[in-house]
Amino acid sequence: MSVKIRLQRHGKKGKPFYWIVAADARSKRDGKYLEKIGTYNPNTNPATVDLNLDAAVQWLHNGAQPTDTAKAILSYKGALLKHHLDGGVRKGALTQDQADAKLATWIEEKAGKVDAKKDGLSKAEVAAKAKAFKAETVANEKRMAAQTEANKAPEAVVEEEVTTEEVVEVTTEEVVEAPVAEENTEEKEA
Repeated sequence: MSVKIRLQRHGKKGKPFYWIVAADARSKRDGKYLEKIGTYNPNTNPATVDLNLDAAVQWLHNGAQPTDTAKAILSYKGALLKHHLDGGVRKGALTQDQADAKLATWIEEKAGKVDAKKDGLSKAEVAAKAKAFKAETVANEKRMAAQTEANKAPEAVVEEEVTTEEVVEVTTEEVVEAPVAEENTEEKEA
């Protein structure tokens, strides 16, 4: 019986959540498994991986073959490195203390990188919110200025209407007086 370390899909449609399991290679994807060794949630940024490192390394020692995705996850969490270092200890290339120190150093560096990414994402999110707030404030100011102009516009229209009526009255009086004057001059001549 060959054993695979692979992902078993859970979660609802569009929101996958995976268990990392050691299962018989002949079993179905979401079927029977030998041991659950962790979980993987790709919906978060960065992806959340909870892995029992010792169980994963034990399955690797026993000959379990990880799938491509499971291999990437095991590498990300350091299980493949620990398996490699344990091989070096068995061959006598280094001691267990040296292997543990190398693994601890690698895990600290990896944790630092993940924390840096989380900090960068949170800073980017804060910057995006600030930019959106500033854009909204500018849009609100423009809207308020337009409303103020709209409120002033009816007063100006009323003033213009009064001015137009005065001009019309003045021109009507001039037009009426002019023909009367002409008639008077004609009568005097005759």
